Amino acid sequence: MAKLYFSYAAMNAGKSTLLLQASYNYRERGMRTLMFIAALDDRAGIGTIASRIGLEADADFFAPEDDLFGAIAAAHAEAHVHCVFVDEAQFLTQGQVWQLAHVADRLGIPVMCYGLRTDFQGKLFPGSAELLAIADSLREIRTICHCGAKATMVVRLAPDGIPLTEGDQVAIGGNERYVSLCRRHWEETVGRWPLTEIRS
Repeated sequence: MAKLYFSYAAMNAGKSTLLLQASYNYRERGMRTLMFIAALDDRAGIGTIASRIGLEADADFFAPEDDLFGAIAAAHAEAHVHCVFVDEAQFLTQGQVWQLAHVADRLGIPVMCYGLRTDFQGKLFPGSAELLAIADSLREIRTICHCGAKATMVVRLAPDGIPLTEGDQVAIGGNERYVSLCRRHWEETVGRWPLTEIRS
């Protein structure tokens, strides 16, 4: 039975690298994959999945209004699709997450989503929240904080390097804008320490 998978991590954990490698493994065996990336992530160009280690591949891009089930079903009708990969899955709408679940349940095609769990304020992205709720398989990809502990949070930096605590949930960027930290150092960095100040 096909499943909906969600692999999540903080920034710089190698999510795109793992996606590209997994898709390559399918294609090397003569199987067809479809790859999608959020249209608003244009760091490598719209419709390109790129990793920090230099791997990249063309992909279809999705916007909030797109019907992913319809697009995948149409492609599958033309030629068998063996697996679907979605990068930057945190930018999926809740409806699109269900469309991908329908791809697994009704078309029998595994769907592997990769993305962030939380934003720079420690809040779930809507797409990630829905994936955490309904995905068949969840996998945390580890990356590390500067202290060596597991990094689970991300800090957004202003151009002058000052940590930001307010702003839009989405602001595209890489190492120049975001730093992955463990929860303790994230709290200290954004000024939410000690915890008693938040809980009171």
